[in-house]
Amino acid sequence: MQKPRPEGSPPSRYGGIYGVMLRNSLIREMSFQLNFLLWMLVEVLWFLGQIVFIEVVFSYVGSIGGWTKWEVVLLIGTHQLIGQLFQAFFYMNLANLPELVRTGKMDFLLLLPADTQFLVSLKQFGLDNVVNALVGAGFVVFALGKLGVVPTAAQILLYGVAVLCGILIHYCVMFAFAASSFWMVRSQGLIYGYYSLFNIGRYPDTIYRGAFKLVFSWLVPVIIVANVPSRILIHAAENPWPILLQLFAATLLMMAAIRWMWSAALARYSSASS
Repeated sequence: MQKPRPEGSPPSRYGGIYGVMLRNSLIREMSFQLNFLLWMLVEVLWFLGQIVFIEVVFSYVGSIGGWTKWEVVLLIGTHQLIGQLFQAFFYMNLANLPELVRTGKMDFLLLLPADTQFLVSLKQFGLDNVVNALVGAGFVVFALGKLGVVPTAAQILLYGVAVLCGILIHYCVMFAFAASSFWMVRSQGLIYGYYSLFNIGRYPDTIYRGAFKLVFSWLVPVIIVANVPSRILIHAAENPWPILLQLFAATLLMMAAIRWMWSAALARYSSASS
């Protein structure tokens, strides 16, 4: 099968395409309201379980790696916010990618006059994850109150930018796992490993040492995903730009890497009709 040529489209056109996909996703979500509510409840209970765990830990210790209880709660809330927003926009789509490749359904997406990575990444949307992200944001606000911290408008803006970078890093790592299906018969095991990998980032970065910290702060920067935005809010007196520049650089490098990987994957793809 001849691979379609990448076609550029104006942003307004892609906005219209995404609007249609978003509307269809919301209609589908509302068609299964009980499932929507149950998944939302499960996620909330899992998050509350983490908070209970932190409460138990801090009943025995005063700090973890120099982080106090409410600073860790803020970190976990940020981790929840970033992870749930990623899952809302990207996770379900990327998790379905190996099946599209295995069954040959990728052919239909390749024939559409739009960037295939865009279609693969954003086809479905999870409304329940947005609600759970708001729960995480609520814990961030609550922890700030307990810490007596009132962030400035600049801090909030930088926090938002750092959260966006964190979402994109989630996307890049998961995309690399999913796109490996072009080289492997099945890559579901790698996709399931996503959760284990990103759970590293819900703990203070100061507890990690040596080569492990180097790898997961720079090469696969899952440690800094939630730690950088949390530090921006907690440590107002510190200069945020060094850690932000690290986050920016990691995000740009990973976005470039997965774009290259996607081009290589499509060049390798053998369609169902070939």
